[in-house]
Amino acid sequence: MSLLTHGKNISDIEITHISSHGVWILAHNKEMFMSYDDFPWFKNKTVQTIVNVEEQSLGHYYWPDLDVDLTEEIIEHPERFPLRAKAD
Repeated sequence: MSLLTHGKNISDIEITHISSHGVWILAHNKEMFMSYDDFPWFKNKTVQTIVNVEEQSLGHYYWPDLDVDLTEEIIEHPERFPLRAKAD
């Protein structure tokens, strides 16, 4: 017996790499880089808090442990959003 339908993909978003320069996020087969210069909220945080990310709606990501809320557009074009909160 074989199943004809596959289950729902529960891994639409994941953190693929954390380095001394920033964080890589993979969402819907698209990898994006968040440098600490542009996204200081992730610098010096634990792996556990960084990988705990939820997709609130398509292209809208939320890190509940950090209270960080970003869209795909902000991640791909941080220069378009010069006003940002300061990191802890």
